[in-house]
Amino acid sequence: MAIGVFDSGVGGLTVHRHLVERFPQADFVYLADQANAPYGGRGGEEIVDLTRAGVIRLFDEGCDLVVLACNTAAAVALRRLQQTWLPGWRRETGRKANVLGIIVPTIEAATGLPWEHEAERRGEKVEKLDILGVFSTPATAASRVYEIEIDKRRQDVAVFSEPCPDLARMIEQGAGAAELAKVVEDHVARLKARIGRHPDRAILGCTHYEIIADLFRAALPPGTPLIHQPQATADALARYFERHPEFDVGSDGGRRFLTTGTPGVQNAQVTTFWGAPLTFEAA
Repeated sequence: MAIGVFDSGVGGLTVHRHLVERFPQADFVYLADQANAPYGGRGGEEIVDLTRAGVIRLFDEGCDLVVLACNTAAAVALRRLQQTWLPGWRRETGRKANVLGIIVPTIEAATGLPWEHEAERRGEKVEKLDILGVFSTPATAASRVYEIEIDKRRQDVAVFSEPCPDLARMIEQGAGAAELAKVVEDHVARLKARIGRHPDRAILGCTHYEIIADLFRAALPPGTPLIHQPQATADALARYFERHPEFDVGSDGGRRFLTTGTPGVQNAQVTTFWGAPLTFEAA
């Protein structure tokens, strides 16, 4: 078996790198659906269909566990796949495969609480709100998954999402640092204007944004904590394997990178982020 990691493009490599560091002996297959990237501006049913196709491709590559390293796919498609498609696929194939996402680990990290926890609503006045900003794609922002799920667990955290329509596409296409910095600064300013002040903490709610996390740090007030999805996902997957020792993640340290787009060496930003050029095969 191998661990599959799926994203619409190269952003999921931020999660992939942390998983490789946490499970160095495991076999991994990464799939970027670059022919259809970015997902953030697509409709819900289309996102579900594209995500399902990507998961099936990774299952066909021998992955029994797939991590959706894409906030849009996880926010819009994961629950549908888990509840209405995956049970039938398991029955038909006799495989114990599963699909996980990155939003649950992120919310656990943001609240400091396990996913199963739900706060008791006693109508007590909250003396001080912790303002949490979420920078994400329009589809993730429209899903309101962070607002809904965090509110279930913490009444002292107020969530404000800032949709960034073009940012993932720009990163995917290798835009320059100065151009990206201007877009990031604009979105930080818009979020500040809506809240009335800067957020106390921020989630980079698209894995592409982790590649330019330094630009968000520069645009936000010094010391603003960023909740990092890659680390939260690696920690959560380690706990998952403790609970599910039946999953064999492989032992050869295999690494494959697939794309539905044009195969070859990825852009300079990815090379800088990864520390070495990455060559993708045609999916």
